[in-house]
Amino acid sequence: MFWLKLVTNFIKILREGQTPAQVAGGFALGSILGLSPMFTLQGILVWFVILVLDVNLSAATFSLGVFALIAYIFDPLFHRLGYFLLANIEGLRALWTALYNAPLAPLTRFNNTVVLGSFVSALILFTPIYLGMKKFVIVYRATLGVRIRKMKVYQIIDRSSLVQWYRRVRDLGSVL
Repeated sequence: MFWLKLVTNFIKILREGQTPAQVAGGFALGSILGLSPMFTLQGILVWFVILVLDVNLSAATFSLGVFALIAYIFDPLFHRLGYFLLANIEGLRALWTALYNAPLAPLTRFNNTVVLGSFVSALILFTPIYLGMKKFVIVYRATLGVRIRKMKVYQIIDRSSLVQWYRRVRDLGSVL
């Protein structure tokens, strides 16, 4: 039920609610958490940024789930990038040594090639994900959402007994 509620909240947000920038910001920040491990110092800092900024929390949570599912596919690429940054660039070795010897820096786990590679990849992908999601929300609200609601498949699913049952259960929870 949690995932179903999350998806319905996300679709509702696409239709109306916060600005496209807020939805895209939540989605892009959630992608950082989904692509890189959450239980690191930088993961905690990203959660803090999500909670402090006025971004959409449902979009961030949805994005986290989506990107966490596909991150495992890209772990070999993350490992190669992390290994390249840790071992092959001579100019960065002193930085990595100093960070590892610093009191809080080992909590970032940047000495792990997959963690470093995935975090750097997430930072590189942040801007394209943000801009793409912002454009998608604008297009969805202007034209795509109306077209989808007019589709026969959408109308059949919308009138199905499972969806009607879910709405009754959802509305019952708000009454209690």
